[in-house]
Amino acid sequence: MATPSSSSSPATQIMLAIYEKKTTAVDLYRPLRNYIVYNYSEREAQNLEDDLQTLKQYRTDIERSSPSDSLSSRRDLLINYFRALTAIESRFPISPETDHINTLTFVWHDAFKNKLKASQQNIHLEKAAVLFNLGAVHSQLGLGFDRGEVEGRKNASHSFMKAAGVFAFLRDNVAMKACMGNSTTLDVSVECVGMLERLMLAQAQECVFENTIAKGSSASVCSKISRQVGIFYEEALAALKVAPLSQHFEKAWHSHVQLKAALFYAEACYRYGLELHEKEEIGEEIARLKSGLNALSEARKSSPKGAAQQLIDAYTILEGNLNRNLERAVKENDRVYLMRVPPASSLQPLPAFQMVKTMPMTEVFDASKEKMFASLVPDSSAKALSRYTEMVDDVIRTQAEILQQGSELTRVRLKEMDLPESILALEGHSALPTALKEDDRLNRFAANLKQAAESDTRIERSVREHSSLMSILDRHPIESVLPTLGRPIMSLDANEDAILGALKQSLRQLETLGAQRAGLEDMLKEMKRKDDILPKLMTSTGSYDDLFRKEISKYDQICQEIGKNVEAQEHLLLQIQAQSNEFAAVFNIEDYKASREKCFKQIEAAIAKYQEIKENINEGLKFYVTLQDAITNMKQQCSDFVMTRSIQCREMIEEVQRQMAGLSFQDSKNTGNYNYPAVGQANQPQRTSSQQTKAGNIPQQSHPQSQPYYSAPQQPNTSNIPQQSHPQSQPYYSPPQQQPPQQPNAPGYGQPPPPYGSQQQQPPYHLPAARPPYTSPQNQQQPGVPHEYGQPAYPGWQGPYYNAPGQQPGSMPRPPYTVPAPYPPPNQGGYYRQ
Repeated sequence: MATPSSSSSPATQIMLAIYEKKTTAVDLYRPLRNYIVYNYSEREAQNLEDDLQTLKQYRTDIERSSPSDSLSSRRDLLINYFRALTAIESRFPISPETDHINTLTFVWHDAFKNKLKASQQNIHLEKAAVLFNLGAVHSQLGLGFDRGEVEGRKNASHSFMKAAGVFAFLRDNVAMKACMGNSTTLDVSVECVGMLERLMLAQAQECVFENTIAKGSSASVCSKISRQVGIFYEEALAALKVAPLSQHFEKAWHSHVQLKAALFYAEACYRYGLELHEKEEIGEEIARLKSGLNALSEARKSSPKGAAQQLIDAYTILEGNLNRNLERAVKENDRVYLMRVPPASSLQPLPAFQMVKTMPMTEVFDASKEKMFASLVPDSSAKALSRYTEMVDDVIRTQAEILQQGSELTRVRLKEMDLPESILALEGHSALPTALKEDDRLNRFAANLKQAAESDTRIERSVREHSSLMSILDRHPIESVLPTLGRPIMSLDANEDAILGALKQSLRQLETLGAQRAGLEDMLKEMKRKDDILPKLMTSTGSYDDLFRKEISKYDQICQEIGKNVEAQEHLLLQIQAQSNEFAAVFNIEDYKASREKCFKQIEAAIAKYQEIKENINEGLKFYVTLQDAITNMKQQCSDFVMTRSIQCREMIEEVQRQMAGLSFQDSKNTGNYNYPAVGQANQPQRTSSQQTKAGNIPQQSHPQSQPYYSAPQQPNTSNIPQQSHPQSQPYYSPPQQQPPQQPNAPGYGQPPPPYGSQQQQPPYHLPAARPPYTSPQNQQQPGVPHEYGQPAYPGWQGPYYNAPGQQPGSMPRPPYTVPAPYPPPNQGGYYRQ
């Protein structure tokens, strides 16, 4: 039995690294700033000054790369610059067109043939070059780790996988755009970056193979991992052998990749032969060893010169190991096993085990969280966001309707089955309908009725009349008056408990589904709230429809959960329907329903009567408050009127006394010339300044054409009274025989009363059951009051509960005056409408 040896250990030290592309200097600051000023504003350009300076510094650092720079810092610089370019792409149109930024030209040299270069007036070449350099930096990082240690091999493998991820991202997203046009380089083509991706995966898998050998894994495992290394190298070699790459790379590249592919295929044959030897499958072992030797021989003949010496040494070592094991296997087969050696064409492909994969770099390059130039939002991005928002709203609306319909269906179906009320009634926990339970706080009805009873005798009588009806509201809690569902008196199989338990369990499951629907609806709203794809729209370089399909797919899982919830509810409702029918057959549900409905109607009638009485009480209180205000105002007006008349009376007495004191009998000869004014003629004595001062604080009103307050007796001759002429003034005393025409009186307290016997109208405060005690001229325009107290106190009563007792005609003398009402005319609305 042969022992495994590290046949290819020297070959593991030989790997390839990629060098960065070179560029020429370009000024990004000035063209971008000018574009912001022209299309937005100078203020916006000033606000974005820091971003412009940061971008300028990124480009300068890219141009000044040197071998002394740290690879990790270089990697971070390239990532940051690429994100910045992604943010720029959607905001700054860079192209030769007139209305675009047409003064920028990016120049980059080929990484494998430095004499070749490309120059383009778009951002795609810049992005492709930055990605290429990032992949190159990752390859250099992988080559720089010490693979003699376990951690070094792991770190190297991860770096090569990241390099493969960068090249794959470049191939899938940028390479096609960068290669459009006449000026381009082959190193950023789809074919080249695809080849580099396979090469980096081959070297990552090779690191895993090295670690497997170092751990002393079985020959079977080592064979599978080695075979996958060879497959990756074979894929890279296939791309190198065809146009356009066949003439682009140096011979050393071709030789290295070809020898590596053959070497690891032969290594897999060698390791697999060891496994076959242990199983004593000598015939296939011989065939596998010969296949490995043939691969090495063909690779040596066809590969160009220029391979590294370490690779050739590993080749020689592996070839010797294969020959030695083959010679041993042939001898043993000839002497012991005598097995038939199958032809190479009949052998199955060697099993392979892929331990590495292309590292996804989408999150690394995601510029949706990039703050640079975030305030600039093009119209195209805003419109695309609006489209996506409509799509999300449609999903949310549809799913919300499904959830609401499910809940409504549950409510209706349970209502039809009278659930869970029937179960609660059986357990003595009857519930009042929500509409009744929320009417006016039932538990406080008794206290409110007691307070209302003290307000009015008639209402108190109504309360007494309906107390038996409303006594049902005194029960605490109100649900205690509801009937309960009793168990059957006789039971044949005594399975009512099982039926009840199954139905209650199903209802609990239904409640759980309802709670899940509520949670799903909240989850939908939360997803909608957090779903902001504007940053991704700003950095998207592909089709918006593709982005929308990807983003809207986030809602697929919750939509499926909603569908499952509704479907489960349908099945559960069918089960509950069957259980409810069985429950109704065992328990006397129909009699219980009739008794319950009767109780509901009693409670409803009691609530209606209570609300009626309460409304009438409230209206009565409003009536009394309004009447109290009106009486208070009337009292004040009467007091003012009496005081004013008293002052005027004293003044008239003083005037008469002054006139009598000044009588002269010597002028009797002139008394015959004195003429009394006719009825209605103004003859009012002039008042002295002292008299005016004395009554200055008293409200006085002039009524030049109003009726006289009193009618004085007619005198035949007044020769003993000195004549005083008062043209156009109204006398205090006028003959009773004549009466001036009635005129509308101005509001106030100084107006004269109408003569007795004139036509009257109802006062603002009148009582309907008796003749009004106060009258006023019919054609006198008076302000009204807010309420007429002679009509029903408030709507709803079939009688004037609040009308004062009627006054018999003639029981009260008419007053010598009328007082204008203090309130404006009554409006047509309110509780006291005529």
